[in-house]
Amino acid sequence: MAKAKTPGRRPQTAQPAIAGAAVAADAPKKPRVSVPQFINQVNAERRKIVWPSRKETWITSVMVFIMVALASAFFFLVDTMLAFASRNILAIGQ
Repeated sequence: MAKAKTPGRRPQTAQPAIAGAAVAADAPKKPRVSVPQFINQVNAERRKIVWPSRKETWITSVMVFIMVALASAFFFLVDTMLAFASRNILAIGQ
């Protein structure tokens, strides 16, 4: 029967001086591949790419422009209101 862990408690371990050193030391080394094998792997991954259609690209571009216009209008209004408020607050002291 396995021993149950106590929730909320972690075993105390010594921390390495450099955080990345533990990761690099624990990671197994990957075997090197030859140049032709690497090119074949790159081509295999390239064949998996699915490019968006012209219609999908158009719709996405229009949506981005709409969101940019809405964000611009929002930030313009907020900036105008804050400028108005700060001018009125600073005018009180004069």
